[in-house]
Amino acid sequence: MPAPVLSGPQYLRDGLKLVLSPGLRLFVLLPLAINLILFVALVGFAVQQFSGWVDAFMPSLPSWLSFLEYILWPLFVVLVLLMVFFTFTMLANIIAAPFNGFLAEKVEVVVRGEDTLPPFSWAELLAMVPRTLGREMRKLGYFLPRAIGLLILTFIPVVNLVAAPLWLLFGVWMMAIQYIDYPADNNKMSWPDMLAWLREKRWQSLGFGGITYAMLLIPGVNILMMPAAVAGATLFWVREGGERALTPAR
Repeated sequence: MPAPVLSGPQYLRDGLKLVLSPGLRLFVLLPLAINLILFVALVGFAVQQFSGWVDAFMPSLPSWLSFLEYILWPLFVVLVLLMVFFTFTMLANIIAAPFNGFLAEKVEVVVRGEDTLPPFSWAELLAMVPRTLGREMRKLGYFLPRAIGLLILTFIPVVNLVAAPLWLLFGVWMMAIQYIDYPADNNKMSWPDMLAWLREKRWQSLGFGGITYAMLLIPGVNILMMPAAVAGATLFWVREGGERALTPAR
């Protein structure tokens, strides 16, 4: 496996250390509270509906193939879990987008050694709201057509057996896009340029996206991992030379 993949866990680990430091702790409290409320609400709803969702996605099998249900059921449980996870992550990131963009900005300042304790500013945070929400809508526009395609795939007999692995691969890639976009957007890198840069850093991006995806799947842990992922993605941007990919016109 290419060595760059191994940089992903390091970025997330270092990001967690940063958000737990006294200077940045303040900037994660609000998004943490928002994510916690959303997580509790979504988990409560998912617990009530979970078995019905699994039954809806399970293919109908003739009686002589009924023994396959014991093999297929875990696969479709995983599929529903991935879809619930995607829903939570998408909603949480839309709601917390201004806070995440603000956190990424402050982390970059600290990492570059320009200021060890940047002051909190409500005015600065509010000024970021239109831009960060607009960027989240751009991510949503990228995500939805692909997610709908995968969702349609889950209803096609036989073919739907590959739906869960494809959701997993797509999820890893989306995690890289979701979090690395915060420092990229703060530095005014366009959406197409950001995607092109991530493709150039494909293995590093998949490594970071993979470990972030795995950590965010763990209930409870995922609440703290979201700001850690923002900080880790900012470290990714700085250490992988994101500013060198900016075009002169930007």
